[in-house]
Amino acid sequence: NNIGHPKFDFFIDFYGKCGDPNVSALLKSLQQLTTKLLVLDEKEVHWFPRHISELDLIANRTLDAGTDLEADHPGFHDEEYRGRRAKLAELAVNHRTLNECIPRTEYTVEEVETWGLVWDTMDGLWEKYACKEYKTSVNLLKKHCNYNRNTIPQIGEISSFLQLQTNFRLRPVAGLISSRDFLNGLAFRTFFCTQYIRHPSMPLYTPEPDICHELLGHVPMFVDRDFCDFSQEIGLASLGASDEDVLKLARCYWHSVEFGLCRGEDGTHKAYGAGLLSSFGELEYSCKERSQDEPYGTGEDGMPLRPVIKPWDPAVAAAQDFPITTYQPVYFLAESLQDAKLKMRKYCEDLPRPFFALYNAQTETVHIDRPVRRARGIPGDAE
Repeated sequence: NNIGHPKFDFFIDFYGKCGDPNVSALLKSLQQLTTKLLVLDEKEVHWFPRHISELDLIANRTLDAGTDLEADHPGFHDEEYRGRRAKLAELAVNHRTLNECIPRTEYTVEEVETWGLVWDTMDGLWEKYACKEYKTSVNLLKKHCNYNRNTIPQIGEISSFLQLQTNFRLRPVAGLISSRDFLNGLAFRTFFCTQYIRHPSMPLYTPEPDICHELLGHVPMFVDRDFCDFSQEIGLASLGASDEDVLKLARCYWHSVEFGLCRGEDGTHKAYGAGLLSSFGELEYSCKERSQDEPYGTGEDGMPLRPVIKPWDPAVAAAQDFPITTYQPVYFLAESLQDAKLKMRKYCEDLPRPFFALYNAQTETVHIDRPVRRARGIPGDAE
């Protein structure tokens, strides 16, 4: 503003297209009234949800059907297990995000026994290696969501609790979905959650995310607001992003939300990543203290003798590839969850995004700062 001659910037959003006679007449009139008129053209981007209800359009775009098990899966030859997976997948496929409660799942005695074995194995390790936010959250979940070794908690009850605590929610899915679709859900503070459990023949191993991984690894961290904000930053940056940038964001997610470390109050390494907090072997491998002269290299089993720990830097994490079926050779260490969030926010701001997205929690809608056309990857189109 100049003294005596105030100037203002106005942003006008309306329905219409350049070339339309009425739009042309409007722009001509505005040019006579302004010192500068900038027209933001309609950019073509990859499809993304604008309202939380549109998550239903991508929730069922699973990479597998929840029942398409690989030949090396522990349950591949178990027809009863596959039938159970199919039933749970059907419940997820028929669910709708709004105006519908998540139905209760009655888990079998065998499924609860598997859950209890995982709980008992992890319990002492959480006390030693989990970050303080995780341990605080688990105590709240024990109090409010029936978290214990003898019962698999209901994701509907957990989702209601999370909405009160941090405005996050769970949404059941039948199986794995693409990185783009999964990250898009985080933009709406929604976590796509599986409901099936690993095969009882190998209770401490799963080749894919299951209810143990979701509820024991991910959910406690969604009780923490800093962690939720951090997750949503990645989600918002994924909306309409290029395939290249989605890959970068997926790597950031992997090295933080799945396998992230932070510094504890005593200076030791603590886990906040769900892949660590639900894996007894890798949790200890990633966090245990080692002497400075302990060698790097590979053991006889082909596993690294010790991991490389790098300071949390999203730009570095975005370029760091990762294995899926073995322990991670590299982990990223944040000074705190707040530190992780702020660095991720800065990284997302610097990405060449097609628009800036802002989430309105009251309307559960994403607002963007320029007109775009969601033209590629439209749900229902042939891929």
